Amino acid sequence: MKPLTVIARYTPGTGSDAVLRSLARSPLVDALLLVSPEPHAPTVAGARLLPAESLRSRRVLDIVLNAARTPYLLLFPDGAPGSIEPRAFERMVDAAQSTRSGMVYSDYYEGEKEARVPHPLCDYQQGSVRDDFDFGAMLLFSASAAREARETYGLVPDVRFAGLYDLRLKVSIDSPVMHLPEALCTCPARVVGPAAQEPLFAYLDPRSEAVQKEMEQVFTDYLGKINAYVPGSRLKRIDAGQTPFPVEASVIIPVLNRKETIAEAVASGLSQETTFPFNVIVVDNHSTDGTTPVLGELAARHPALHHVVPVRTGLAIGGCWNEALRSESCGRYAVQLDSDDLYRTPHVLQLIVDTLRDGSLAMVIGSYTLVDFTLEEIAPGLIDHREWTDENGHNNALRVNGLGAPRAFATALMREAGFPDVSYGEDYAASLRICGEYKVGRIFESLYLCRRWRGNTDSRLALDAINRNNAFKDGVRTAEILARQKMNREVG
Repeated sequence: MKPLTVIARYTPGTGSDAVLRSLARSPLVDALLLVSPEPHAPTVAGARLLPAESLRSRRVLDIVLNAARTPYLLLFPDGAPGSIEPRAFERMVDAAQSTRSGMVYSDYYEGEKEARVPHPLCDYQQGSVRDDFDFGAMLLFSASAAREARETYGLVPDVRFAGLYDLRLKVSIDSPVMHLPEALCTCPARVVGPAAQEPLFAYLDPRSEAVQKEMEQVFTDYLGKINAYVPGSRLKRIDAGQTPFPVEASVIIPVLNRKETIAEAVASGLSQETTFPFNVIVVDNHSTDGTTPVLGELAARHPALHHVVPVRTGLAIGGCWNEALRSESCGRYAVQLDSDDLYRTPHVLQLIVDTLRDGSLAMVIGSYTLVDFTLEEIAPGLIDHREWTDENGHNNALRVNGLGAPRAFATALMREAGFPDVSYGEDYAASLRICGEYKVGRIFESLYLCRRWRGNTDSRLALDAINRNNAFKDGVRTAEILARQKMNREVG
């Protein structure tokens, strides 16, 4: 028996017919199924058309699983790539057979012919649960593993966008997901320049609301199946008013080489109007560009500004946060302000602290508006993470790649929990740890102006840096899933 049923999204006139014809002629391919919303006859000999919008829908996947006669299903969810390497299918099938994997995916090349370059992907781990995890162009499923997952765990019915996401999550419960670190096909080059930033916020587009609701539904069901779902009724509130602190709140600004923006950020923090005493703590991570003398001059004029230079060198942003939290000057609540950002009004700190106090909350997360260096608003504007709900935000937080800003924490709790000493995802890691056990508040109005400019730590990153960042966040999710499973076992 030939081992493969190939299923590909099909759009006539895109130049993919030649690749599809080669798939149909492959000695390993038993059947070629083309998924297209257009009821036209495919121009690829031997192919069968399945009229449907997408092979990401539950209905289409059920048809495929019920009809396939082969041990493996090879999916091209976004259409056939530009070319496929010789023996690519053999490599994927051999890997699936030798490791008994439920899924196999591979690296790929980007570009055209001689100009193409390798595009490595991240290894899969338990925390690789975001719905936009990059599997490349080809995804091989064991048909038996997929059917067993459907029978054992059930697939969420009637989902149009999240069916494939549901299937791969359920398959991963009992079967390995294998990453082949070799490029087995070639895809068009990715977008670079300003448009490359758009994926950071694409899922927040209001047009994606229906998609996001399905993804959350599927992910919540998955957490229940693996015993990592935390009921909202179990989240704890805190009493932050017992221990004495020098002030009620501290605005925390970690900084390294931000001479251009640090004075504005400090002024924004100091300009807050409150009914309680507060201060601003700037942790200057041994800046070398003139930031340090700017801060020294400001601290000499403003007693509420505490300029802290750590004894250690080489700290990341998370380490600077830990320095601020451990400082004797730190207030009862620690509130974020990045060194190139600004609070939107003088009333932000009061609103945040009132929200923390009134709800006896461990953490509050606000909303921000994207601006350019000159503070002019840029698309997509307000980032409010309205996908968060009181009932399920703490669970869905494991699926999304960010939670919003500014963030504010109860200092006593964060002194115990701490931040990982990294400069990407340190806030996400701390927030996940808190929201798995404690009640979190959200403010959906814009509190914060977040600059997007060349100085951002995530600006125009190279692919290896993007992969490192994604792998780090996946590792954070893995640890948090394990922690929540342990809590659930202890609770019973």
